[in-house]
Amino acid sequence: MLFSLLMSSAVEITPPLRPNIVVILADDMGVGDIRAYNDNCKVPTPNLDRLAEQGVRMNDAHSPSAVCTPTRYGLLTGRYCWRTRVKAWVLDGEGRDLIEGQQTAAGMLRESGYQTACVGKWHLGLGEFDAAEPGKKAVFSPDSRAQHTAGPHTAGFDYSYIIPASLDFEPYVYLENGQQTEPLSSRTEGSKHRRQGGGGFWRAGRATPEFDFYDVLPNFTRRSADWVRAAGKKGDPFFLYMPLNAPHTPWMPTEDFQGASDAGFYGDFVAQVDHTVGEIMRAVEEAGQTDNTLFIFTSDNGSHWLTSEIEELNHDAHLGRRGMKADIHEGGHRVPFIARWPGEIPAGESSEALVGLNDLFATFAEIIGHRSSDTEGPDSVSFLTSLRAPTNTGSRDHLIHHSGDGMFAIRMGRFKLIEGLGSGGFTNPKRPKAKEGEPPYQLYNLASDPAEEINLAARRPELVEQMLAKLRETQNASS
Repeated sequence: MLFSLLMSSAVEITPPLRPNIVVILADDMGVGDIRAYNDNCKVPTPNLDRLAEQGVRMNDAHSPSAVCTPTRYGLLTGRYCWRTRVKAWVLDGEGRDLIEGQQTAAGMLRESGYQTACVGKWHLGLGEFDAAEPGKKAVFSPDSRAQHTAGPHTAGFDYSYIIPASLDFEPYVYLENGQQTEPLSSRTEGSKHRRQGGGGFWRAGRATPEFDFYDVLPNFTRRSADWVRAAGKKGDPFFLYMPLNAPHTPWMPTEDFQGASDAGFYGDFVAQVDHTVGEIMRAVEEAGQTDNTLFIFTSDNGSHWLTSEIEELNHDAHLGRRGMKADIHEGGHRVPFIARWPGEIPAGESSEALVGLNDLFATFAEIIGHRSSDTEGPDSVSFLTSLRAPTNTGSRDHLIHHSGDGMFAIRMGRFKLIEGLGSGGFTNPKRPKAKEGEPPYQLYNLASDPAEEINLAARRPELVEQMLAKLRETQNASS
């Protein structure tokens, strides 16, 4: 009995780690957009390079989807988004709540005593979901500061300051803790320019009178930095989730960053993202919390960077990988991922472990000692071991990829099987029919063929069947 009590006491006086956690999620940024990954990068990224020098760079990290809404869902819930009502593409700015009561990483951390904040682009719905009317829109007020029934404030965040969706989706309005900061009493006619620094592309629609497209990223940066400095002075650990609006279109670098890169206005906007990272790093330092903060930078999917732009500007945002944003090929969902945690993970190293952004839920749970229930983060696998020992290949034996239009792929070891032909996204051909006698699949050995040029499906039918079986098993799993 005495031995048991002593052992129990020993366990109790060894509390789990409770580091601050900062997650900065870029919007449409490729692996090749950071010099720490790409020696030929045409964008200066000194802050991200410094982050990589001080932490671990993951080389085989993937977004749960090749587009933004489903990735955001997967990151926060640890659950593949194709298990929800959204089977393809994204919500618009008026979408209903997609999380629908699922536990989030923010909720888990808040229950463990964390201060939690979301500052940035939400894109997961702002209206209470109604199963009887799933297509019903969230209600935005043209003449008042309307309070919304769903959003970060109902998904585990103590504080939130957001725009509803991407910066090219109306309505153009900020919401603080679920409430519009201004009435939607104005309107923008929109812009059709993709590469014009004075505009960029955005849809016409409702806007607040003071909404300034150029100031969205700086505004998020200021508010996040202020929140970190304030949270760092309190005794409780903090979690900041900062989903950026950049470098997604419209490409709108402020005047200070125009001409900062050799990759046009897109590259200039990436350079401004790097500046934002530096400002949040500085805020953590000023709060005296650098050594006790797990700082993560990643992206929601690959870059929307065309082949013509690669050729014209000699900047490869995809780092030689096939495809781009929305595509099932690697350019669509292989993303940069850099983590720094002084004293807990090594500095200046890289890892080849297979990870997905939906794995953040389980990783955070392991760090704080949270024992998840069967319904919490069911598609999430901790990669903490690979962060601490980068040569460790991790715990994942497979990972599911999903394209913009809903095409599936499964990764197992060095092989990747795509359930269909074409890109399933933006790149042509998107969904071509198989020729007579041709299997309707794509199978690639990414170790020897990282550009996905040699389809092995006809040569390895037994491997195709094995991987299809694993895909079906995962799709049919109850979660």
